[in-house]
Amino acid sequence: MQSRFSKSLALEWSRKSGNFLWPIFFVAPAVLGFLLWQLMPIVASLIISFTDSTIIGETNWIGFQNYRQMFVSDQLFRQSLTVTFYYAIFSVPLRTIAAFFLAVLLNQKIHARPVFRTIFYLPSIVPAIASSVLWIWLFNPDFGLLNALLEPLGFGKLQWIYSTQTVIPSLVLMSLWDVGPMMIIFLAGLQSVPRFLYEAAEIDGANKWHKLIHITVPIVSPAILFNLILGLINALQTFTQPYVMTQGGPNNSSLLYVLYLYRKAFDQFQMGYASALAWVIFLAIACLSYLVFRSSPHWVYYDGK
Repeated sequence: MQSRFSKSLALEWSRKSGNFLWPIFFVAPAVLGFLLWQLMPIVASLIISFTDSTIIGETNWIGFQNYRQMFVSDQLFRQSLTVTFYYAIFSVPLRTIAAFFLAVLLNQKIHARPVFRTIFYLPSIVPAIASSVLWIWLFNPDFGLLNALLEPLGFGKLQWIYSTQTVIPSLVLMSLWDVGPMMIIFLAGLQSVPRFLYEAAEIDGANKWHKLIHITVPIVSPAILFNLILGLINALQTFTQPYVMTQGGPNNSSLLYVLYLYRKAFDQFQMGYASALAWVIFLAIACLSYLVFRSSPHWVYYDGK
């Protein structure tokens, strides 16, 4: 009797422990991947930011000296931060607006609608380096396509990325080339707008502009918030375009923050200082994202709230 009870107890424990271990078995790769490839590098970069690490030389603990130098005596740090925010202030709203209106247009019932959606999404699958090389040719002052189109209209020979005044506006213009992912998200949001709201608005005499402002925008506002956050993060981390097209010039007028960080880390081998730069931009992105989320209850509409 006792042995039978012991066997049933062992079977019950085995069944329960098996049910408990199987989920851990399936979750373990994701947890280990996060710990090894994300959390550990983050903690390591934080520790390195308090050192004078140069990768190949001796590493010494210097406390907050990297941060003190950054905010007190590093002119290029302030320059890169100013240029990056200048780029983000114009790039993020323009990209969001362009993607939204493209999505509205491509949501209309027209012939070959999937073809047009594919055409507008195609630039997003072109590698960033390839598109940067293409835009170098477009921005060429002597034989670029843009000047060839604008000179007959009386705009003269614009210098685009070769002038300190126009290099950032040129990069902002180029950023509008890649709004495909944002457009797809807006298209998904537009599918959820109930048709009866438009019909009711038409009965009340609303025109297309009224329906857009008072129906479409509020219902799609969660997608606007999502794209705004992602656009802000991507704009503050822009690297490939200035690295390939301008190398931060002319006269450091396109020295975006991540490009400056790259120079410190892999050109000058100041890995400790570069890690400190990385943590500053991380905290800046976190603070700005928090402010956007804090403002969202005032302009984001959620169904049922």
